[in-house]
Amino acid sequence: MAHGLFVGLITLDCIYQVDHVPSSDEKTVAEDCLLVAGGPATNAAVAFRYLGNSAQIVGGLGQHPVTSLIRTDLAAQGVEIYDLLPGQTASPSLSTILVTAGTGDRAVVSRNAVNSQADPEQLSADLLDGVEGVLIDGHQMAVGTQIARLARQRQIPVILDAGSWKPGFENLLPLATSVIASARFLPPGCQSLKDTLDYLEQLGIPEIAITRGTKPILYSLGSQRASLPVPTVTAKDTLGAGDIFHGAFCHYRLQGSTFQAALILASVIAARSCQSFGTRAWMNDPWSPPEPASH
Repeated sequence: MAHGLFVGLITLDCIYQVDHVPSSDEKTVAEDCLLVAGGPATNAAVAFRYLGNSAQIVGGLGQHPVTSLIRTDLAAQGVEIYDLLPGQTASPSLSTILVTAGTGDRAVVSRNAVNSQADPEQLSADLLDGVEGVLIDGHQMAVGTQIARLARQRQIPVILDAGSWKPGFENLLPLATSVIASARFLPPGCQSLKDTLDYLEQLGIPEIAITRGTKPILYSLGSQRASLPVPTVTAKDTLGAGDIFHGAFCHYRLQGSTFQAALILASVIAARSCQSFGTRAWMNDPWSPPEPASH
């Protein structure tokens, strides 16, 4: 069992399953709905905890009544919370998500952490004690950068979830040991996936991967580029699949799997998550996640 620290966005997700996304001035009745804690780092922490580890999420919550729903949900998942904004009375980040039943595509409306940026000076000195790996999603950029610096000083692996470019990534990226980017991640001046790989390699990041949904994963290891296939499934809901991939990658990488093996095994977990509605149902049915592999 490993202890992971997950830094970034904590939201309350209201997820609706619909037969189509309504157009302007149209009303529709959802086929199903869920109310759960979400956010990239949060979903990754839940997956990491489910796979047998201990997980703590570092993000801004505060004292708004809605936060009790988030706290209760994450407590049920066994994920600890380090609240960066304990005195905040404003609402935490909220997301409304529409998942199209026939395709698994999702439409998301969220404020993310725009109004909930925390000061890294308030971080506890012992936050990294016992931590074996850190994942950062970039939504708490100043805090994430400071934690990454402290982690590298302690030789703790730093994994970045690079979903889309955010100001400040230019300071955070050089601190990473692994970057798992989406195809939407385009640093300044980059117009293609090749440009992105060139940019990240020039920063000296040891392990780089770009996930592309149903297409093979592109990766760079020691400037050697290749691709890895991903499982083919019929998707019912793609919401959170990338986040779950990141949590599973952390699990397998920290358990000793090679970079390539961790990517392959994480893609198996992410593919399973796409076969049911919501970000949690994949964990409920009896099954055995693949064992860590060293090669």
